[in-house]
Amino acid sequence: MGRSSTPGEGTRPRVRHAGQRGWDDGLYDDGPSAGSDDGHDSGRDGRRNSGGAADRDRPGRGGRRRGQSHRHGRRGKRRILRWIAWILAVVILGGAGAGYLYYQHLNGNLKKADLTLGDKKMTEHKANAAGQTPLNILLIGSDARNSKENQKLGGAKDTFGAAPLADVQMLLHLSADRSNMSVISMPRDTLLKIPNCTDPKTGHVYPATTGLAMTNETLGRGGPGCTVAAWYELTGITIDHFMMIDFSGVVSMADAIGGVPVCVKGNVYSHTRDGKGSGLKLEEGTTKVKGKQALQWLRTRYGFEDGTDLGRTHAQHMYMNSMVRELRKGTKLTDPSKLTGLAEAATTALTVDKGIDTVKKLYDLAGELKKVPTKRITMTTMPNVYGTGVNSGRVLPKPVDAAQLFQMVRDDIPLDGKASKRKAPAAKEPTAPVAEIPVSIRNGTRTDTEYPVEGRASAVKKLLTGEGFTQATVDVQNTDAAARTGVLFPSEDVEGNAQAVAKALGIPLTAVKKSTAVSGITLTVGADWRESGPYPAPSAEEKTPKSARALNGDDETACMDVQPGFGW
Repeated sequence: MGRSSTPGEGTRPRVRHAGQRGWDDGLYDDGPSAGSDDGHDSGRDGRRNSGGAADRDRPGRGGRRRGQSHRHGRRGKRRILRWIAWILAVVILGGAGAGYLYYQHLNGNLKKADLTLGDKKMTEHKANAAGQTPLNILLIGSDARNSKENQKLGGAKDTFGAAPLADVQMLLHLSADRSNMSVISMPRDTLLKIPNCTDPKTGHVYPATTGLAMTNETLGRGGPGCTVAAWYELTGITIDHFMMIDFSGVVSMADAIGGVPVCVKGNVYSHTRDGKGSGLKLEEGTTKVKGKQALQWLRTRYGFEDGTDLGRTHAQHMYMNSMVRELRKGTKLTDPSKLTGLAEAATTALTVDKGIDTVKKLYDLAGELKKVPTKRITMTTMPNVYGTGVNSGRVLPKPVDAAQLFQMVRDDIPLDGKASKRKAPAAKEPTAPVAEIPVSIRNGTRTDTEYPVEGRASAVKKLLTGEGFTQATVDVQNTDAAARTGVLFPSEDVEGNAQAVAKALGIPLTAVKKSTAVSGITLTVGADWRESGPYPAPSAEEKTPKSARALNGDDETACMDVQPGFGW
């Protein structure tokens, strides 16, 4: 797509603290997505173009013994503040901290909402061998112009009072063993089907879209719970929590932590002759951005890479990684006066689900996230392709690659390529002749952008029958998508029989798994076997697709490419 992800090479210039000279009181609206010609915000324009229808948590007063020093208490509070700051930084649009000084007041600042507004119940997590389960948090950046401050920062007066858009969407996956963290960004102009969503305040039901709609429209269909429902509908990934933040939160939090270092490979000015662009103006090299300039960086499309939302997503990844590194250093987070203001800004700007609706719960969640070293944090973008025709200027999930990325997260496989090699299960002998082993075959070849391949289950049944499995049948009722082909069995007494099915077709034994979701041996033909013929040898089963543009949290050399025509 004409983008380069190669980090900047050679000696990097010294870090500068960016000044405010030259910025307007408000920020420019950053214009439409790739392929659009008007000056409206892409999401709001997309709404017209899409095919869719429209405990008792108390301060720990008794926790400190009389013999402990007041200074020790302050250190403990500061440590809590740093941990809380880390969790909120993960929201990418800002980071903040909160302590016990204004505990109840801060709890009151937090806005709460239902986790999901969809009809479909999310499945329970599968525990690993140690009984641990992963944690998935959807991070949302809202473009709401619902306050004077947000209107000043967001610009675009014609959008004041309109339904908000979810212009930043990132799924944070914390591994079950807490050793690694993976983040998947979905570009705001991604086209998908939005499920039914019910507004919890009014009871109004937003019907599922009949065609494709932009993902950022989900926020206006009852709230962030609809964004959660749409993500689950697309990815099948169970989401445990969400956090949402607005423009003013970005500015306050970036100021409070003392700025975030970012890098560009050349002088850049995000501004066009007709007034589009974020207004970001930086010199080549590394600059610590804060306040409005931090928001400008996060909103910049014109001037980065190919001038699309994909470049902006990449810049957001760099910002998030850099912010986490800054927060890990603990700088600017030990001054109580700064922390108090930061706590106010953070809690006022946040909307969270009811499962993490207190500072104490956020603190506990922060403790889990803090276990992951930055070198095991991986940022990715959902693999995508540009739409054509009526979908021109928008993006769609890339067939196979997007499904593979989602499958890796569902299977708790780290995206940094450092997964422990999964050992194939011990081979077991079948308990019955192959002619007496019943097998149900499902067609799971559907992808996010492609219909299932007609007749694949029947074709594989023919292959299996040729190997002597005459009891094989086709299940026409269950056609859920699967990125990879696999064999499920309900109990250990038939594991050998399930392995025999896999061996007959050349499917690796690592794809044979026990599951309570099936009542008999079930073979699902996945998107990796859409073509006729024998099962293709699995290649890099646990490798993140290159199209996901993985960025490691420890990479301090990452530097944004400047779009031609936007230098100065």
